[in-house]
Amino acid sequence: MTPPGSDFVAPPQGGAASGPAKPVPRRLPDGARSEGVWAAAWRRFRGDRVGMVSLAVVAAFVLLMLAAALGLVAGDWQREVGVPNAPPTFMGPAAKTAGAGAIPVPEGPNVDISAVDPLAPRYAEWAELAKKYQTAEVVRRETLPFGGDRLGRDVLAKAIKGAQISVFVGVAAAIVATLIGTVLGALAGFFGGRAGDFLEWLYNVFTSIPGILLIFAFAAVAGRGVQSVVLILGLTGWTGVYRLVRAEFLKHSVREYVRAAEAIGASALSRIFRHILPNTSHVILVQLSILVVGFIKAEVILSYLGLGVSVDQVSWGTMLAEAQSELILGHWWQLAAATAFMAVFVTAFSLMTDALRDALDPKLRGAE
Repeated sequence: MTPPGSDFVAPPQGGAASGPAKPVPRRLPDGARSEGVWAAAWRRFRGDRVGMVSLAVVAAFVLLMLAAALGLVAGDWQREVGVPNAPPTFMGPAAKTAGAGAIPVPEGPNVDISAVDPLAPRYAEWAELAKKYQTAEVVRRETLPFGGDRLGRDVLAKAIKGAQISVFVGVAAAIVATLIGTVLGALAGFFGGRAGDFLEWLYNVFTSIPGILLIFAFAAVAGRGVQSVVLILGLTGWTGVYRLVRAEFLKHSVREYVRAAEAIGASALSRIFRHILPNTSHVILVQLSILVVGFIKAEVILSYLGLGVSVDQVSWGTMLAEAQSELILGHWWQLAAATAFMAVFVTAFSLMTDALRDALDPKLRGAE
């Protein structure tokens, strides 16, 4: 059976059985070029319906993040547009308690206090002057689409703005960790020797410390903020990528196609990044997906403990921290909004990366 995407076709069946049939090169039309690695991967990816749907969901989140960053949506997430703990629209307004917030007004005729207070005659004049500077009171909404928090801020706007922070932190930190692990793993697996021994020692130092303690230690030094969280997670999460990339480079660096490239004069960097790296990209993508999911969870934990984003920003982690006290009072909508947004993005991103892994796997394109 011919592997999908292979450039070979099986010979016609029949005749004497003289051993296993050898594949014959597929003849291309005159002037046509063979399909590249990335073009073949994109063709296979388009055939995966789950992967395409997941790609559309991830692209929608990316567009939503860009719109939030530009202030087109959720720019007023800090405004108190609703009553405190406003329920979602489908639940209707909350029942009001009779007499709640009423201030008793004393009965009886007004008393002339001008003899006691010499400024009493000026009170009316000052009241007229104060009306010129009086601002109109904003009417707060009784319900909001996804409900409101304890201050009356729109939970939907907070979830959209939180997606910008949480997804950016997860993806950026995963990219940083993947780049560090890929470069160090490629150098250790390809060159070996003293460089490989030093990198192995560095890897063992990082893996000997519990990951959560390492994250907390870096967080205590770097402080709060988006840049600090990205740097902390990137510097502590590269070890898994390093281990797998090093193993892949140890395996591929002695294969025939790499030795053939060396024989025709290809440099070491060319062999690393042009020949071996594309054949290990499926492993790197899988690790990238795992890191994005893990780093989003890590950001949630750090923000929940007060070590994540700053107090003037919102993320899914800060929303979950606020929802803890609201849930005791039966106000569950902020918890549901943050959880739903996080679950949809994480699931779609994982499925998309899984489809990309299948499209880039060398075994599926007949390279192995």
